Amino acid sequence: MRYRLGLVAAVAAVAALTLSPTQDAQAQEKVFRYATTGDVLGLDPHSNNEGPTNTMKGNIYGLLIHRKPDLSLEPDLAVSWENVDDVTWRFALREGVTFHNGNPFTADDVVYSFERQSQETSDMSFAIATIEEVRKVDDYTVEIVTNGPDPILLLNMPNFYIMDKEWVEENNSFEVVRGAGQTNFPNVNANGTGPYRVVEWVQDNRLVLEPFEGYWNADGMMSNIDRAVLTPIPNDATRVAALLSGEIDMMYPVPLQDIPRLQNEADVDVLEGPELRTIFLGFDQWRDELLDMPGTGQNPFKDQRVRAAFAHAIDLQAIQRVVMRGASTPTGLMVAPGINGFVEDLNTPYEYNPDRSRELLEEAGFADGFPVTLDCPNDRYVNDEAICNAVIPMLERIGINVSLNAQTKSLHFNKIGRAEENNTSFFMLGWTPGSYDSLNPLMQLMTTGAPGHGDWNSGRYNNQQVMDLAERIKTEMDPEARQALITEAFQIHQDDVGHVPLHQQALAWGVRTDTVAEIIQRPFNDVDLRYVVMQ
Repeated sequence: MRYRLGLVAAVAAVAALTLSPTQDAQAQEKVFRYATTGDVLGLDPHSNNEGPTNTMKGNIYGLLIHRKPDLSLEPDLAVSWENVDDVTWRFALREGVTFHNGNPFTADDVVYSFERQSQETSDMSFAIATIEEVRKVDDYTVEIVTNGPDPILLLNMPNFYIMDKEWVEENNSFEVVRGAGQTNFPNVNANGTGPYRVVEWVQDNRLVLEPFEGYWNADGMMSNIDRAVLTPIPNDATRVAALLSGEIDMMYPVPLQDIPRLQNEADVDVLEGPELRTIFLGFDQWRDELLDMPGTGQNPFKDQRVRAAFAHAIDLQAIQRVVMRGASTPTGLMVAPGINGFVEDLNTPYEYNPDRSRELLEEAGFADGFPVTLDCPNDRYVNDEAICNAVIPMLERIGINVSLNAQTKSLHFNKIGRAEENNTSFFMLGWTPGSYDSLNPLMQLMTTGAPGHGDWNSGRYNNQQVMDLAERIKTEMDPEARQALITEAFQIHQDDVGHVPLHQQALAWGVRTDTVAEIIQRPFNDVDLRYVVMQ
């Protein structure tokens, strides 16, 4: 079988598209209308590092190397690559490629993009953190020089987005502005070499793409769509109703309680599969005084016993059974099976033991508990707010007074991220390593204080041993020795209770079979328009 795809205002926007005066003409077009819970955080490829946003950037911007549906690598703007020596890679670039505005793609754009993406304010700098220099050899050859042997350089290349140097300079946009919702020029305009160009973006309402006629691989595209319309629809019931009514062709995620219902619909398929994303909770471990305890001079989360008390108080099996309706896998690690470096022996969740939690709080001097606010998104992960709501009474049973601050992902990520200097004491976050390698979460989540480290280490967990191990993992070329270093780092982080991993959620996409002929669901939970085929 071939598989196939808003708020009242969002639905109205979709309806407006389907009821326009050009309806007859549009009926002849193959328009792919799809929806997810929230909008992209911006169009600047070097700004935000967020799954759905990165997916959209990948439709618009070219990369040296692209990741195929089976997650293997294939040439994109680079046609081949080779090691010149231990630290030098030579990439031959594709000739005859143009950006959406007609400017030619050359080696100058690769060098310039490296300089722009490596800025401290770029959330995407992690992907090129081991690169010391990108130098032009000729118009269609570059050399990438790393600061040591880099075993996963190629795995990071699908996160290195190539921009048009001339276009960026014309619009005075070299500086990357941190944070979601920024309205600087490259965040609301786009000019890539990718297969789709932006036609219209009305923030939080619709993003419209059309195929780029000058795309270098237009003849090799699997997709046949004439237009794609992404509509953010945060409300689950509205999103399901839009799918059932035919206003949209595809939606994700399907609310867990609606999966059986949609499976019984004649013209709808539910595509399910595992996701590599790990959902976890984190703590402020750097302030001397907790935000919720002004005037006390205390931050309980700096004490490992308090963090362990929280870990033992959270019943992951109950969350899986009640909140996730079985559609999750409780975990003890910050990476999922399938990620390079995963350690099965460490994947046992912290024991659910509230009595032990109370003992630990008493030993730490917090037998009477303390107040804390839990920052949580309400439109990003499957049942994210419901999970946080489930955690609150579990912690209250051990004496912790928890307030919930649930809000849309753009506000949430700005608050807990570096845009607002990690303005959080206790937070939820989910993470899929963009490289599919364990070094990524070690750099992004578990270390801090060096370029490419700690962009989403929102609680600023810091252990020098883990940092030292991460530095060695970066350049260790022997697979067994590298795995041993990763295992040691994960063990230290787990003993420290640096974070509390909760689970890997399952994917569930709803697709109309009467309009969509084929769509490929990858474990990254992204919709790559290259692989969407309409009836």
